[in-house]
Amino acid sequence: YLDDQSIRLFKANGAWLIPTLLAGDFVARIASGPDNFFTPAQTAKALEAGPKMLDMARRAHQGGVRIAFGTDSGVSAHGDNAQEFALLVRAGLTPLEAVQAATVGAAEHLRISNEAGRIAPGMPADIVAVSGDPLTDVTELERMKFVMKSGVVYRAD
Repeated sequence: YLDDQSIRLFKANGAWLIPTLLAGDFVARIASGPDNFFTPAQTAKALEAGPKMLDMARRAHQGGVRIAFGTDSGVSAHGDNAQEFALLVRAGLTPLEAVQAATVGAAEHLRISNEAGRIAPGMPADIVAVSGDPLTDVTELERMKFVMKSGVVYRAD
């Protein structure tokens, strides 16, 4: 739950919000789908979770709270976490802000900006490659062509 007082406290304390919107979106999709296995009470909660989490992230972003990308949803399948980019955009971040939440923002939050989060001389060559422009269509990040970790290219094929 996030209210105006929470937003003020986040800002006053320099705290970060890691919304992990995929968790709420995932349970809402299950609850609204043909394979819903939730009880009626769980279904009602799940259907509210995704929209409430999006609204919380939207209000935090509008209020100037720093947002970092979260990947540990605990409910979605491994490998689906790139869907978080589109959810952050739905919450009001620009595609660039969503990418920054996963890179420079996450590194700053974890206090490792001197070793991760950006491409610069002396930093590890950790990048992803996509075919299109993720700043035009952030879902391009869901279709990675390869991952480069410390300068070594890894492909799924």
